[in-house]
Amino acid sequence: MSWIDQHPDMAGAFAAVASAKSVEAKLFREAMSRLGAAVHVITTDGSSGKAGLTATAVCSVSDAPPTVLVCLNRNAGSTPIVRGNGVFCVNTLCASDEHIADTFAGRTKVSREARFETGEWSTLATGAPVLMSAVVALDCRVVEVKAVASHDICFGLVEAIHSGPPGAALVYHDRLYKHV
Repeated sequence: MSWIDQHPDMAGAFAAVASAKSVEAKLFREAMSRLGAAVHVITTDGSSGKAGLTATAVCSVSDAPPTVLVCLNRNAGSTPIVRGNGVFCVNTLCASDEHIADTFAGRTKVSREARFETGEWSTLATGAPVLMSAVVALDCRVVEVKAVASHDICFGLVEAIHSGPPGAALVYHDRLYKHV
């Protein structure tokens, strides 16, 4: 029995989505640039290798048990490494860490292997790299991955937390870094 057969009340919603037309990708990206969001470096380490990338698509899911999600483009070189390792750390950057954001976004042309030479790193429960200057770092074990459009949504159970020094966080808004 299909999911729709089990939930007939949702059949109309799925039919509406199937016939809906979306806006152009360029217009959507411009709209999303106007939503301010905290800047994070998502890191991983394990049998599949060590990697990290800059992301803003991070969200709390639940506190029972503590769970977060990160949205990772499947075309990013780090995404299969996160999947393979089954762990990640969400490092929320402080206002002075713009250079770290740019390094892990690939803007500085630093190789993936050399990116961790920027900043002071440690580990917690999962072995994923933790940035010591991060406003907060959430060390997570992947509990589920959902493929949606061009991205994998990785749900992580928070196993450990590092709170960095107090201060302003780094936010990305209107294609610029800002401090909050």
